[in-house]
Amino acid sequence: MTYQWAVRFTGSNAPGWGRRFAYSLLFLLLTACGSFSPSTQLLSELPPLQYQGESLELEQVKLRAPTPDLLALDEEMLDFVHRYTAGINSRRQRLHTLHRAVGGSATLGLEYDPFAGGTALEAFHSQSANCLSYANLFIALAREVGLDARYQWVDVRPSWTRMGERVAVRLHVNASVQVSARDRYMVDLDPLPAREITGSQEIRDEDAQALYHSNIAMDALSQEELDLAWVHAMRALQLSPQMSHLWVNLGVVYRRADQHQAAEAAYLHALEVDSFDRSAMNNLMVLYDLLGREEEYLYWKSRVDSYRDINPFYHAWLGDQAGEEHDWHKARGHYEEAVSLEPEDSELLFSLGIIHRELGQPKAALRYLGKAMSKATLFKEHEIYRAEYDRINRSLAAAQ
Repeated sequence: MTYQWAVRFTGSNAPGWGRRFAYSLLFLLLTACGSFSPSTQLLSELPPLQYQGESLELEQVKLRAPTPDLLALDEEMLDFVHRYTAGINSRRQRLHTLHRAVGGSATLGLEYDPFAGGTALEAFHSQSANCLSYANLFIALAREVGLDARYQWVDVRPSWTRMGERVAVRLHVNASVQVSARDRYMVDLDPLPAREITGSQEIRDEDAQALYHSNIAMDALSQEELDLAWVHAMRALQLSPQMSHLWVNLGVVYRRADQHQAAEAAYLHALEVDSFDRSAMNNLMVLYDLLGREEEYLYWKSRVDSYRDINPFYHAWLGDQAGEEHDWHKARGHYEEAVSLEPEDSELLFSLGIIHRELGQPKAALRYLGKAMSKATLFKEHEIYRAEYDRINRSLAAAQ
């Protein structure tokens, strides 16, 4: 069973989080290879960045964008982690104690700040972190006391603009700690609601380093510092060329520098890495529209529309819009389509059960809630589904 728990702080869902981690069209940002491959070959073939009369070459990347040790601990951090976990033999109890020590106001009192990037060392001493720097800190401390802690990439449910024509994608990373063969904990400073999570996978330490550089690149891009953005975007890809969104980020830097051919190559390679990368498709549309290449623009618009129509979360999003208007019949139709496309998703099943409840159809509601419980992978999810199932069941029994 997977457990999700975290310290929550007032203001952790402030608008700044959305500004930092949700970007619909231009680039993706996370609040996150030694072998020769087509990706490394393309990196070597991409042109230097031409910026303010300067030509930035690939050879300058490591010098101008060095990779720090994200997990380094100093003496104060070592003293902290051993002071609070010494003598605790149970891995589960050690994990819980460490979690309380990092988040407790009487101990470290780490607070969520969407703009607080950095290493474990920086997060510890500033007592603030975003999702990636919190993962750096927690993983570093957990490994120091013998816990199997790793970075975890969290797939987040996409959303669409009100007209449904553009997709907004959020990226998120947290820590995953295996305490036994059966039990694993997701540790997060600002956890996503369960309904927003569509999947997760462990990633390498090198991938986390790439996300660190990607954050710096996108911050620099927002300040029009294209030289800094380019070296960090390139460094991110040197570390993790299999992450498609990093290619999109690099393409955006090239496009902002009016190097359109290089931008196109980066976007297209993102789609070679992940043929369903929504941001790459959207950015190709923007590029071809900018260049007046109508045939290619229409092709990618068709691809984007086709992807949208077969995406279960698009139909769920439409269902949510209908639910906001209390049009439960319409909401049911959209969620039935979503479930037909993704029948194993517990949150879609749960939502369909709630819609049947609102329609005054308790037996159908119980059927879908039961399915949701059987598909739930998070302990917290299962508890929520069970509570609603029992509530409807009691109401049904009382009415008979």
